[in-house]
Amino acid sequence: MRVHVADHPLITHKLTVLRDKTTPSPVFRALTEELVTLLAYEATRNVRTETVQIETPVTTTTGLAISQPRPLVVPILRAGLGMLEGMVKLLPTAEVGFLGMVRNEETLEPTTYAERLPDDLSDRQCFVLDPMLATGGSLGAAIDFLFDRGAVDVTAICLLAAPEGVAALEKATQGRDVTIVLGALDERLNENGYIVPGLGDAGDRLYGLV
Repeated sequence: MRVHVADHPLITHKLTVLRDKTTPSPVFRALTEELVTLLAYEATRNVRTETVQIETPVTTTTGLAISQPRPLVVPILRAGLGMLEGMVKLLPTAEVGFLGMVRNEETLEPTTYAERLPDDLSDRQCFVLDPMLATGGSLGAAIDFLFDRGAVDVTAICLLAAPEGVAALEKATQGRDVTIVLGALDERLNENGYIVPGLGDAGDRLYGLV
């Protein structure tokens, strides 16, 4: 498993505002979209391409186009939805699927309650969107789900991660082609499984309490 922590002052600045508990939901949503676009630039560095020939106003030349089958973007509901627009803004030709996962707050174990994905993901590159890599349970289950459908490599984009979650995910994905792109690697998890210093519950801060 490869881990890339994006080191850029704009990313750190936007994360600082996201962490601030006084930041209102509309600002939080807008900044999340901007931040994901920056992270997506790093996450798509190895997206598959093919050589194409085009006509410019001056001459014939060659360039690159996104290969078929198209990449699949998979936000984990519900918080991952807040990351989707920032991702498809950079990769508009990608297809979009959905995974609904919820964490049991007592056992911290993930449960899949909904999915909308192709039955066959053979030879597909998948990009999973999940704001917080805390215990690693939900993201690990989502990655397993995609590989079980035939995905060949998976890149996860997270705003924040805890070292415990990264370690758990690395252990769970041994032997698989997995990349994790992070806005920041935080200090630790607290006794409730939340990232410290973190930014709280990303879903609640994006959409309010439900």
